[in-house]
Amino acid sequence: MSIQSKHFLNKSETLVVDSLRGLCAVNPQLALDVENKTVYIAKQDRSKVALMCGGGSGHEPAHAGFVGEGMLTAAVCGNVFASPNSSQVRRGIDLISNDAGTVIIVKNYTGDVLNFGLAKEQYAALHPDKADRVKFVIVGDDVAVGRTQGKIVGRRGLAGTVLVYKLAGALAQRGGSLNEVYNIASWASQNIATLGVSLGHVHVPGTAALQSNLGISEVEIGMGIHNESGHKTESPIPPLSELIPRIVDMMTSTSDPERSFVPFKGKDNVVLLVNNLGGLSELELGAVVSEARNALDAHGFTISRILSGSFMTSLNMPGFSLTLLLLPGEGDTSTPSTSQILSLLDDKTQAPGWKWSSASPPASKESQIIEKAPFTEQQSEPRLLKAENPDTFVESVRQAAKALIAAEPEITRMDLIAGDGDCGLTLKAGAEAVLKKIDEGVIRGDDVAGSVFSISQISEEVMGGTSGALYSIFFSGLSQSLQSAAGDTVIASTWAQSLKSSLDNLYTYTRARPPSRTLVDPLSAFIDAISSTDGKNFRDAVKAASQAAEDTKNLEAKAGRSAYVEGDKLKQEQIPDPGAWGIKTILEAITN
Repeated sequence: MSIQSKHFLNKSETLVVDSLRGLCAVNPQLALDVENKTVYIAKQDRSKVALMCGGGSGHEPAHAGFVGEGMLTAAVCGNVFASPNSSQVRRGIDLISNDAGTVIIVKNYTGDVLNFGLAKEQYAALHPDKADRVKFVIVGDDVAVGRTQGKIVGRRGLAGTVLVYKLAGALAQRGGSLNEVYNIASWASQNIATLGVSLGHVHVPGTAALQSNLGISEVEIGMGIHNESGHKTESPIPPLSELIPRIVDMMTSTSDPERSFVPFKGKDNVVLLVNNLGGLSELELGAVVSEARNALDAHGFTISRILSGSFMTSLNMPGFSLTLLLLPGEGDTSTPSTSQILSLLDDKTQAPGWKWSSASPPASKESQIIEKAPFTEQQSEPRLLKAENPDTFVESVRQAAKALIAAEPEITRMDLIAGDGDCGLTLKAGAEAVLKKIDEGVIRGDDVAGSVFSISQISEEVMGGTSGALYSIFFSGLSQSLQSAAGDTVIASTWAQSLKSSLDNLYTYTRARPPSRTLVDPLSAFIDAISSTDGKNFRDAVKAASQAAEDTKNLEAKAGRSAYVEGDKLKQEQIPDPGAWGIKTILEAITN
């Protein structure tokens, strides 16, 4: 898989500070100690427990994006994927020193634990009267690293750490004591499981380009947030409906001695966090959320909250992680109550990195998801209009559809240069649907208006996009015009009048007028020619349309996707408009 090794920056060595300056510009409540790369709340309420976190940069919004009222008080940032040093951390502790005490929360990575731990010990040595006012919580939530492999270093800290920030920060904001804040952070860190999945590694700004990466058909399960290897690599990439249940199985297993870190019992109450590792589209992330919910439902889990978004990234890694927070069982008095945990998650925060979430469990799928809406629209009885030659009408439609299918590669080639590359495939999909309707007897010669309306529906539902909408509007208007025509048989003059009316109707929804380098050019040429002879000289009208399509090779685009492509390039390569070529293909097939 290709690696994104280009970056927008001034210099790689100033990127972290430049980014933190930008964060402060967004959030006026923050201040930045530039030398120590530390972001903190400028006007801190020093009567409340302070929370500090930190680590290497490149995981935004973690860590600095979670500084704000109701969450963290300060974040100490290292260079990309590198821990800050202990002097930076010690300065951060000084900045947020307060009467109530401080809780430091770090991910379980050796550099973070050592440097933040050293700073805590140094601070205690320098301020013995405050030694017991600084507490330390380490979060290791990764289930990819088994007990044997991680017997010394333990589990890596991943996106579940953010839930620890939120719970502890909300309780501190409410006025919780140092021990209360520390205890809930410790409890949360022991009841979280996370597993990450990625399609590739990432490039760190300022370093040499990576020499290897995952293959185009490979996915790595359990990859860390610093490009560390995962549990295993799979090929081909399984669909989400297969991949995510396996991930959930690994996270919630009670029988795997290597990975049963969290005491799931089955059919537990959980919070689900779906985290974008940085390079996943929102479109894909939504599908991940859906399948994660399906997998948990299949296990019989109760999902009390779902959170989704970018919480702890790995620069622009094309992947995601799932986190489960196991909520306490009923009657368990040794832990925080489920209601308290959920209310702390729901508390508002001023930290910009925290994503919106619903303060309620997900609604039932049955109440939200309509797989197929019942058709309730009242329709009047349509007029049955017969073609002069019903068999010829159907055969003409069939030939036009076949011609579009055969022309798909050429139209696609044109659109890859002149547009977004989907015109040929869109027309092919519509043509295939038309052939199916012919075979089903929906498109027939004794119901011309109804057949034309069916083509309009196919254009809307199967083709989609701009071309689908244009075709649908045109054929819908054509059906209307035919319905209002006199007589029960559609003759040449009826076609001519109805086509002209349909084109006029289309013009109310598009500004394209010939010559515009769009499908309007040949469509207009054909209709103008055939309506001027009241339906006669069909072949001459088709020739006019074909010429208009050919002429688009030398036109500058005024509308459509081609308007965004350099006009001279299209002229030099003599690329006609793909949409216009589609109209030419249809009309020439009918002529034959």
